[in-house]
Amino acid sequence: MKKLILIVLTFLICQTASAEVAVTIYNNDLGLVRDLRNLTFPEGIGEIRFSDVAERIIPTSVHFYSERAELLEQNYEYDLVDARKILKKYVDQRIHLFTEGDGSFVGTLLAASGDIVLKEDDNSIRVLSVSKIYNYHFPTLPEGLITKPTLVWTVQSSKGGPGEGEVSYLTEGISWAAEYIAVTNADDKALGFTGWVNIENNCGASFKDAKLKLIAGDVQILKENRHKGRQIYAMDAAVTMEGARSFEEESLFEYHLYTLQRKSTILNNQIKQISLFPEAEVGKVEKEYRFDYGKWQNKINVSLSFDNTKVNNLNIPLPRGKVRVYKASSTGDLEFIGEDRIDHTARKEKVKVSTGKAFDVVGERTVINEKRRGNDRQSEVEIKIRNRKKESVEVIVSEEIWGDWTMLEATGGWNKVSSNRVEWKVIVRPDEEKIINYHVQKH
Repeated sequence: MKKLILIVLTFLICQTASAEVAVTIYNNDLGLVRDLRNLTFPEGIGEIRFSDVAERIIPTSVHFYSERAELLEQNYEYDLVDARKILKKYVDQRIHLFTEGDGSFVGTLLAASGDIVLKEDDNSIRVLSVSKIYNYHFPTLPEGLITKPTLVWTVQSSKGGPGEGEVSYLTEGISWAAEYIAVTNADDKALGFTGWVNIENNCGASFKDAKLKLIAGDVQILKENRHKGRQIYAMDAAVTMEGARSFEEESLFEYHLYTLQRKSTILNNQIKQISLFPEAEVGKVEKEYRFDYGKWQNKINVSLSFDNTKVNNLNIPLPRGKVRVYKASSTGDLEFIGEDRIDHTARKEKVKVSTGKAFDVVGERTVINEKRRGNDRQSEVEIKIRNRKKESVEVIVSEEIWGDWTMLEATGGWNKVSSNRVEWKVIVRPDEEKIINYHVQKH
């Protein structure tokens, strides 16, 4: 395997130490960074370089403030070092390179697009394949190339010396979502419900000992063409978990803000999990069997639902996220039985989680007759529900009927729940089959 080695003799970059950093993370791949640093200010007009910012920073969102200086100009430098860029910067300059078989060549670089074109000291021209070169030697790093994205400010200060400066900016590549664990009891009428925060950081920066806040809600973000620097993907992201409830929640505008009551380090290419709330004993859970041919054909969907209330030991805003459901087997081992996503759910609203399709409760729908009369069309539909379980079940049969329609005849107990939907609730005993018929005319 060929290795490309860059040898740079001299290189200088300005570093500044963070005095305090705070990160607010949103649900939609966005973070707000506030970084307070100890800086050295020039006397009069001068330059301050601010490195170690997120590689996926949104440059136009940057705001700098200091009582020590007035900001005159701001630049974002992101021309980051790589071999091809260095080569292009060295066109018409002397370089030293090494090839397979201990070959060594020195000369003036004439071209670096594709193969390397080198003018040697005897004025001969040598063309070298990039794949054959394993080592480049450059005397220095070309001007304008840097190893980290850097904010550069031109400031004016009446007095030089050390002082504090704060920068805030938005960055893409960092997001969070809620993760919930639900453990049902033996008869599925109660469950334990636990909330976790899942943070994924791929923004190209790490934040040490940061004040962490989370915003839950649908914050509007305009989709624009932004410079994103180098894309960072967490192919081998580290996962860390931190237990015990540690967030305080409050309302903020039309959203909810969660503040971690301690500092946390968020590394680049890391997935971090922090407890949102400890297990709540939800005492009233409803299990629903629903037959909706338009959605699931002849399958019957199973879901669990409960109210987000004090009675159920909750009554808290539940951010959007994934719910994984488990149940103990006869040996006491927890087994995974399904998962679903819930939207942002306010207090006193209902949480509904679909777990999958029923095995022992079977549905069957047949159109037994259709005919037209002018512009009208009549349909006769038969629905069969069979229960192969050892206990009775209630099944909601839901039918979608579009357009202007009239129910001519139907099995009793049907309910028009909307302009285009009717439902029946049927109790099916063990090994029983229930049949629903309806005759509808569409105008």
